[in-house]
Amino acid sequence: MTDALFVLRPVLLALLLSAAAPLLHAQGKAAPLRNGDYIVAIVNQELVTASEVQTRISRVRADAARQRATLPPDDQLYRDVLDALIDERVQLTHARDSGQRVDDVDLDRAVGNVAVQNQITMAQLRERLRKEGIDYARFRTNVRDQLLTERVREREVQARIRVTDADVDAYLDKRREAASAVAEYNIAQILVTVPEGASAADTARRRERAEAAQKRVQAGEAFEAVARELSEDSNRAAGGVIGMRTAERLPDVFVSTVRSLKTGEVAPELLRTGAGFHLLKLVDKREGEAFRMQQTRARHILLRPSAQLSAEAAQKRLAGFKQQIESGKASFDQLARDNSEDGSAALGGDLGWAGAGTFVPEFEETMNRLAINGISEPVVSRFGVHLIQVTDRRAVSLDLKQQREQARNVLREQKFDDAYTEWLRELRARAYVEMREAPL
Repeated sequence: MTDALFVLRPVLLALLLSAAAPLLHAQGKAAPLRNGDYIVAIVNQELVTASEVQTRISRVRADAARQRATLPPDDQLYRDVLDALIDERVQLTHARDSGQRVDDVDLDRAVGNVAVQNQITMAQLRERLRKEGIDYARFRTNVRDQLLTERVREREVQARIRVTDADVDAYLDKRREAASAVAEYNIAQILVTVPEGASAADTARRRERAEAAQKRVQAGEAFEAVARELSEDSNRAAGGVIGMRTAERLPDVFVSTVRSLKTGEVAPELLRTGAGFHLLKLVDKREGEAFRMQQTRARHILLRPSAQLSAEAAQKRLAGFKQQIESGKASFDQLARDNSEDGSAALGGDLGWAGAGTFVPEFEETMNRLAINGISEPVVSRFGVHLIQVTDRRAVSLDLKQQREQARNVLREQKFDDAYTEWLRELRARAYVEMREAPL
């Protein structure tokens, strides 16, 4: 199985930052000042200009309109956007100083994906940039800076996250508690009632009757047979079997008594309630979904855009593969072996069984929409262009090792935002930031 598709956790940004996400609008180092423009902030050696702030504000407003989101007043929006741009410059200068680099192969792939994601050719991308007054070489530099920043941010923030065994234990306990509320139990009981206001002597006689039933069961008699003979509840004709019910529809004391029992086991002690004395047997149990996972088995053919293969050409080639497979002229397995540029090629593109969160979002969203044996249209991700086929699905119970691994992943996700905020705060504290007033 390849690691190429596995998720790198993206930073969860607010709406004002999401407006900066499309690489088509990537802005690293500020462009030279135009007539009438002016500097609003200096961040280390980087400039933030008034025109850049206004451009970002326009995109934020456009995104908010599409999402029907409410924006703050104009003066607050300006401050928020300016603050976001300063944060970007702080991260960029730090990333450049980190020593990490983005090679030309990764850069070419990212630029090619920009064109595909915008549903245009590379020639059309260049033309759009020209019309927007963006030099193509500067655009490539901006894309490289964005990739570099993302890599450094991911590496350094993840290094700050600590998930202890105690954290995992607490998380699993909460999951088990939540799952127990939706677990289903089929319980059989032998009930010896105790009338309200019964005397101590009468209560003792009723206990003896229940204990006699318990001894017969312990001696090997069928629980159901004893229930039919001695039980005083409405289910005695069915051998005391209540039927499958969720935990929420059963008395808490019943659930707590049978929760630790194995199927077919009888509780070792009599249970005393307001109704009387109960001897309980766990007939069947269906666990809640706390530790079950839906898995999908998929395979893919991956083509990586390059100088020799444009992103749009990769899409056309994969679309042709899909036609060949659906017409019976070729098999997915063989096309993957012969053409896929991924470690899974030798396996016919097979990626094995995978649960939620295993693959990058673009891949996973498409995979989840496919029926079994369905084949996707070409899908663009940060790794290239994919043709995906789902071969099977299943729901599996996780063993203890898998439960703990899943818990650690979830907890790391939960802690990422706090770690990112603290990391950025420290970077900002070390940075040189000079604010400039608008010229008179």
